[in-house]
Amino acid sequence: MDSLFRNTLGPASWFLLSLIPLALFALYFLKLKRQPLEVPSTYLWHRVIEDLHVNSLWQRLRKSLLLFLQLLLLALAMLALLRPGWQGQALEGQQFIFLIDKSASMSATDTVSGESRLEEAKRRVETLIDQLDSDMTAMIIAFAEQPEVVQEFTDNRRLLREALDRIEPTASRTDLTGALELADGFANPRRLLTEEGEFEVSEQEQVELYIFSDGRFRGVEGFSLGNLQPLYLPIGSFAAQNLAITALNARRGEERPDQQQAFVQVANFGEQPQATVVELYLEDRLIDAVELEVPAGDVASTTFALAEEAAGQLRARLDPPQSFDDTLRLDNEAYAVLEDRRDARVLLVTPGNTTLESALATERANRLAKVEKMAPAEMEKPDYLLQSQSEVYDLIIYDQCVPQVMPLASTLFVGRLPPTDLWKQAEAEPVFGPQIIDWERGHPLLNLIELGNVQIVDTLITKPPLGGGVLVDSTKGPIFAIAPRDRYEDAVLGFEIVGHEEDGTRTYNTDWPRKHSFPTFWLNVLDYFAHESSSAATHNKPDLPVELRINSQEETLTVELPDSQRREVQLERVGRLAFHETGQLGVYKVYSGGQVAKQFAVNLFDREESDVRLRVKQEGEDGVQVVDSLSIGYVDVAAQSPGSPVRRELWKLLLAGALVVLVFEWYIYNRRVYI
Repeated sequence: MDSLFRNTLGPASWFLLSLIPLALFALYFLKLKRQPLEVPSTYLWHRVIEDLHVNSLWQRLRKSLLLFLQLLLLALAMLALLRPGWQGQALEGQQFIFLIDKSASMSATDTVSGESRLEEAKRRVETLIDQLDSDMTAMIIAFAEQPEVVQEFTDNRRLLREALDRIEPTASRTDLTGALELADGFANPRRLLTEEGEFEVSEQEQVELYIFSDGRFRGVEGFSLGNLQPLYLPIGSFAAQNLAITALNARRGEERPDQQQAFVQVANFGEQPQATVVELYLEDRLIDAVELEVPAGDVASTTFALAEEAAGQLRARLDPPQSFDDTLRLDNEAYAVLEDRRDARVLLVTPGNTTLESALATERANRLAKVEKMAPAEMEKPDYLLQSQSEVYDLIIYDQCVPQVMPLASTLFVGRLPPTDLWKQAEAEPVFGPQIIDWERGHPLLNLIELGNVQIVDTLITKPPLGGGVLVDSTKGPIFAIAPRDRYEDAVLGFEIVGHEEDGTRTYNTDWPRKHSFPTFWLNVLDYFAHESSSAATHNKPDLPVELRINSQEETLTVELPDSQRREVQLERVGRLAFHETGQLGVYKVYSGGQVAKQFAVNLFDREESDVRLRVKQEGEDGVQVVDSLSIGYVDVAAQSPGSPVRRELWKLLLAGALVVLVFEWYIYNRRVYI
């Protein structure tokens, strides 16, 4: 009986409730309505005899449909208070935390009901909320790239249901770490250190942690559950299949540098090869469509030819065959931005450095920018002074020389410090024998760069001013740094590549030119500093901040989201815009003075999210697949079966039936009165 009913009232409440039917009987017999009415005497005596019969217990009960309906109404209400149902997942404990995954993969529609995984998770959480007793409390945390406390601990089931309704799907990847840290802050008491000793801030209580997710993320390392008692309830299926666009790039052709190309990659997360149509649009105009055969569990790619001066919004669209059950539609489109192309201008000021000049004279470098050369002595001429202060150049490289005044352009100093007091925070004398110990691999200037085997004779220490950052660090200190200056950036490479002695003899200060990373570095320099003036497709991840270089004198800009909503954004510093509201997939437009100053694209491009199949731990001899467990710290949280039943309660149906009975009783009562 414990599995069938869950009593919600105490003995005293049930005793008082049982008196209601007895009171109903008493009121029914005491409440006799007689209305004065003139009738013939023979009819009067006939009615009196009938009244005598009606006052008898049997006769009155036999003709009382209203009494029967009222007793049925009470019975249904009392039965609803017993909360009958059949056994499934039942809540055991006092405090509960529900973690609900709202990442991109939770928008897959492979549930039994045909709704999204997120809706299925919300429905299952709502079922558990209905089982909360009056002395139980629960909270709800939704997570994707970032966690969100939707509802703090409460015993109010109405507030929990309203919070559940507020959870919306996202296009972000999954990160369970932040959600666990939030839950840890509520569940595990902290220890307070005082002079008298160490004390617990609050009493330790176990908290039941329900994780509703499809498990499309890596395990959480170095996390201690403490008082959290985890329970993993996977949402989804093993047979879910999906076709996804995993890459969209615009670039110059290798064989024909004068022609632009769009590269599209499609992945098949299914068990059978699929043929699909890939369409490419430029500003909603169809460029071309290609049928692509994608092997099972593999990728295929295609290339589209674009016009030389193509510019605008580029969109690739996937059209899966009707026979293919594509469970996730978020990754069927991808976006890119082709900016108006103009040749970037770069000025190299050097006393003579064939190694550096050769790196900047390659065919690929010429595609990125037009590089001009000048001797340091020419910086005294009026032409240079005029051009350096007129924003003619996108980048000026000062090799072993320093200008008198900083130009109105981004700069890269080689073997010298900029002529500003902000950079002169270290000794001006070089240090000898530095060994590179670390470099910022994630910065665009050092993309695909390996510096661990580079030898350097001497170098200046480059301590950047406030707001800057160190890109390469050595045993002697930082030797490569970058810092903002108004709407420009100044990079400083502390060591010379090829130097000169006092007698004019050329010396080699480093063996870096012999490494493959040397020409790659200078291509990165041209691509990074000349990025605004080149035609390129840039991509950003959902819910991650985007930092842009904006050539605008206004302090407030307007960003238009893909759904046409607009946001006012303040420039953090001159020429730099940081935008954080990137949860939507598509193209974002940045307006300055009513004109579009910049555009950027946000795409999913995440194989973990696009592969929506539940992870399989093992497959037994009987062919039964088992969901892989979650790794949290040193604990493997076993997954329940994807179809694990939840407790089904009937009290809502019983109350609905009681409402129907009440309406029917009201109808019968009024019908007897007026007829």
